[in-house]
Amino acid sequence: MHIYEVLKRPLQTEKTMYLKDLHQYAFEVDDRANKTQVKEAVETIFKVSVVAVNLMNQPAKRRRNPRSRAVGKKAQQKVRAAGWKKAIVTVEAGQQIELFEGV
Repeated sequence: MHIYEVLKRPLQTEKTMYLKDLHQYAFEVDDRANKTQVKEAVETIFKVSVVAVNLMNQPAKRRRNPRSRAVGKKAQQKVRAAGWKKAIVTVEAGQQIELFEGV
């Protein structure tokens, strides 16, 4: 897998903004990526040294289909939203990823 295919997008939520104070950053990563690939990708792209990488699989969820023409609560179709993988990356103290600054 190419290094630029590992990281899909940064995750910017209220919780990840609190993690920024602990030098931790969250990314959505490719489902096939492992810790070593995530570490190499972050170090190469953002020019920081990574201390630790934690990976989590977010499970798929069932949601209501907004395009369903059925009437009534029981008649609505359910669709499956795809699962995804999340990485929490810890960088060395004193270093930061500029992508998250000023948000």
